[in-house]
Amino acid sequence: MDENLKKIFPFVKPYTFHVIWNVIYNILYALFSTLSFISLIPMMKVLFNNAERITKEPVYKGFLDIINYGTDYLYYSITNLTDTKGAQYALILVVALVISTFLFKNLFNYLASNHLMHLKNGVLKDLRNKMYNKIIDLPVSYYSEKRKGDIMARMLGDVNEVQNSFFSILELIVKEPMTIVFTIIAMFAISVKLTLFVFIFIPISGYVISRIGKTLKSKSERIQYENGYLISIVEESLSGLKVVKSYNAENGFKQKFNNSVLRILNLSNSIGRKNNLASPMSEFMGIIVIAVLLWYGGNMVLIEKLPSGKAVLDGAVFLTYMGLAYNILTPAKAISKASYNVKSGLAAAQRVFEVLEVENTITDKPNAIEKESFDTNITIENINFRYEEENVLKNYSLEIPKGKTIALVGQSGSGKSSIANLLTRFYDVNEGSIKIDGTDIRDVTMNSLRHLMGLVTQDSILFNDSIKNNILIGKETATDDEIIEALKVANAYEFVKNLPNGIDTNIGDAGGKLSGGQKQRLNIARAVLKNPPIMILDEATSALDTESEKFVQIALENMMQNRTSIVIAHRLSTIQKADKIVVMQKGEIVEQGTHDELLALNGTYSKLVMMQSFES
Repeated sequence: MDENLKKIFPFVKPYTFHVIWNVIYNILYALFSTLSFISLIPMMKVLFNNAERITKEPVYKGFLDIINYGTDYLYYSITNLTDTKGAQYALILVVALVISTFLFKNLFNYLASNHLMHLKNGVLKDLRNKMYNKIIDLPVSYYSEKRKGDIMARMLGDVNEVQNSFFSILELIVKEPMTIVFTIIAMFAISVKLTLFVFIFIPISGYVISRIGKTLKSKSERIQYENGYLISIVEESLSGLKVVKSYNAENGFKQKFNNSVLRILNLSNSIGRKNNLASPMSEFMGIIVIAVLLWYGGNMVLIEKLPSGKAVLDGAVFLTYMGLAYNILTPAKAISKASYNVKSGLAAAQRVFEVLEVENTITDKPNAIEKESFDTNITIENINFRYEEENVLKNYSLEIPKGKTIALVGQSGSGKSSIANLLTRFYDVNEGSIKIDGTDIRDVTMNSLRHLMGLVTQDSILFNDSIKNNILIGKETATDDEIIEALKVANAYEFVKNLPNGIDTNIGDAGGKLSGGQKQRLNIARAVLKNPPIMILDEATSALDTESEKFVQIALENMMQNRTSIVIAHRLSTIQKADKIVVMQKGEIVEQGTHDELLALNGTYSKLVMMQSFES
């Protein structure tokens, strides 16, 4: 059994009720699909005035004889109606029988489809939830190596493909095979000789179909990966549209997109050709068998005679037999189509489970504690940290006392932002430890650790929603008054109150309706509303112009009052009031002290200040 097939079973288990009833109704559908053809025999015999005459009411002899009893009782009723009321009443009876069998056939088909719908939609819901939870839970480091567009394609396209294609397996193993089985039983009951011809068709058709679909799964995998790449191009193009346009790079991106679309076209056409070939190929092979049946069966009706002088095979029975033989073609075609769908669904399932089975390297320990307060200090003790093979921090140690503002400065690549990533456990240290109040942060639940911290990054991360809902991320239960108070502390209420709908104003995708300074002040307001004891500011003003920086700097100073703050700064003018400034170079501390103490040393910090003063 395919491994991905096994992995999908746990998602099916909650819907066992629907699976069971789908199987039951599919079996009943298959039974009545056969009976609907068999019911044509008495109708045609009545039409041709060739119905068996049974004048004595048959006697029920037990379940094993129920078929003979049912047949005899039907012909007894036809004989009785013909003799008492006329042939037209007998015709009404057999027509009603035909209608009834077709009614039940379609009713059971509907009920089976209805249960399959609940199964497919339920599994789709569970897969989407599991996939999204996994995407959210995976560490930040996972996405530094992956294309976001490919993850989106797996989350949306591949999960849908599993729903649309994978559950064709229920038709592949129940509905259509049972239709074939019941049909063949009926055909054997009518004529063993004729039915043997059918067994020539089934294995040959199965072999041809398997040969046609041999490479389908691998091509389905390739087209799904290509779809992920295509979505990545769109996502990156939209995210970086200003850069694309300003560098006149539209043609390059269009070419990249067109090449990907062309690869998808070629793969889709290749898969489509094989899909389209399976159905007519199986039908054509079936028609060849039916042609042989027509010739051989026709002889049995027209030429071959029993000793009594009657034909070996009754004409009405032969016509019904041909209908049954043709009835095998429909499920055979459906099986070939379903087998292709299952291969496509398995390829999609493989990509979904690749994400679901990624090991999350940053998780809570089983006995992790809930840290509810910050009391004394944060200590960073001899840590080493590397991205892949590159060492970013080397034997790094630092103490951050409660209530103090510690600034980290240094050139790009010196490891400043890595400290913020490690404190919040977006990444874990390779060696050494980070402790809060003497407890290793790896021994604390991530939820309680991050509850103690507020983060304001260089990039203003806002969502396509109202100002109110963006800020409520900091504290979901906050009142409008608390939101407004946070906006005032963040020096943002002055512009917010003048917006058309105030705090209910939608700010567009990534806050695109606001300026850089306004967006950053909303980020600060969000952190203020959270009101954590520890604040981490990762170059919160480096992307702003001078005027915006002044507004944001006031907001930051308001926010940092009575808090422990770790300020990662590129602009040194923003951290002159810090209790301690730590100067970093290539992952190590080269100087530390107050602004005045570091200037007096006339070392690295002094050079950085001098360079920035020349730049300004």
